[in-house]
Amino acid sequence: MKPLRVSEINNYIKKIFSQDILLPEVSIVGEISNLSKHYASGHVYFNLKDENSKIKCVMFKSYVQATDVELKEGLKVIASGNISIYEKDGIYQLYIKKIQRDGIGELYTAFEELKLKLQKEGLFDPSHKVPIPEYPKKIGIITSLTGAVIKDILRIIKRRFPPVNIVIYPSQVQGEKAIDQIIEGLLYLDSIDDIDTIILARGGGSIDELFIFNNERLARTIYNVHKPIISAVGHETDFTIADFVADLRAATPSEAAELAVKDMNTVLNDMEELRNHLIKTVSNILFLYKSNLQRTEKTLKFYNPQFILDDKKVELDNTVQRVVFNVNKRINDENTNLERLKIKLYSHDPEYVLERGYALITDESGTIITSVGSVVNDMNLKVNLKDGELNTEVKSVIARGNIRE
Repeated sequence: MKPLRVSEINNYIKKIFSQDILLPEVSIVGEISNLSKHYASGHVYFNLKDENSKIKCVMFKSYVQATDVELKEGLKVIASGNISIYEKDGIYQLYIKKIQRDGIGELYTAFEELKLKLQKEGLFDPSHKVPIPEYPKKIGIITSLTGAVIKDILRIIKRRFPPVNIVIYPSQVQGEKAIDQIIEGLLYLDSIDDIDTIILARGGGSIDELFIFNNERLARTIYNVHKPIISAVGHETDFTIADFVADLRAATPSEAAELAVKDMNTVLNDMEELRNHLIKTVSNILFLYKSNLQRTEKTLKFYNPQFILDDKKVELDNTVQRVVFNVNKRINDENTNLERLKIKLYSHDPEYVLERGYALITDESGTIITSVGSVVNDMNLKVNLKDGELNTEVKSVIARGNIRE
């Protein structure tokens, strides 16, 4: 079978999409995320997602202007249109022609209203947040006993910092009953004196599943708890009121475990560095005292007449050596200059020049010829070489650029 070009296969898939019974006209319910508006065209791009998956969407400017729905992050909508392939990038996406709010949009509106209210009251103020202890002795965890969240947290904490003790307060993390259980857990763990940190954790989910963590009563309880709280609710892109009120927000429950305790290996390395630093500091202090003692000893010796006399003897010997050295250096320098002068003089010796392949030309009277302007045809010349001379008769004279016969 002949291989297809990329554009050919994308075009083929697009045709399949267009011939499908469902894809040319479909409605999809989901939550808006990664919303962006193209500044020039006015087209809107975003993803529709649920707890398990997402799909790329595009809504052209004309359809955006025709809708009365204000598109924003977290809004749950029902989007209608057709699914097709964008051939250039080889990706499929939903081309939206109509969009309407789903019931969850009301939850998102309530979230924004509560967020603004609590923010104005100062519940999110950084000055109220308590630092997370670097070396906790006991950590309280509020989460469900089922699922991967508690297993991941325990595994990471025990791997990173085995000595820490853990108190688990089991609670539902979804549904109306969960709010009361979580609040009871926060108050209980806050009452235990030796608990250093509290982790409130839940795995990912849709906005309605996470909405209990947007409860005002829960937010005020978190604010009033004295122990530092790490909130780890949902995935990295999920934000709840509990995240804003807590002393520290973790993107995931696993990250919360990493933020709650230091890595034991890192701690041991820090201790080793501190030990080496202390050793170095003490060594430096001892070296300083030893140096001061040696300087004092040298000072006492400096004022001893015998040492002063010995120093003068050494100084005299050094002076004699310098004088001898300078005299010898001057003699060597003069000899070197003399040799250079001899070489220079020799290089100007006419005999030396002839040995290099040059010739000395004179006329019959012995006058040195330096230019063709002083030579005429049939003129007798002498050519002196290194090993003899030649008698010649000029047949022609060639000047630069001209020939004289």
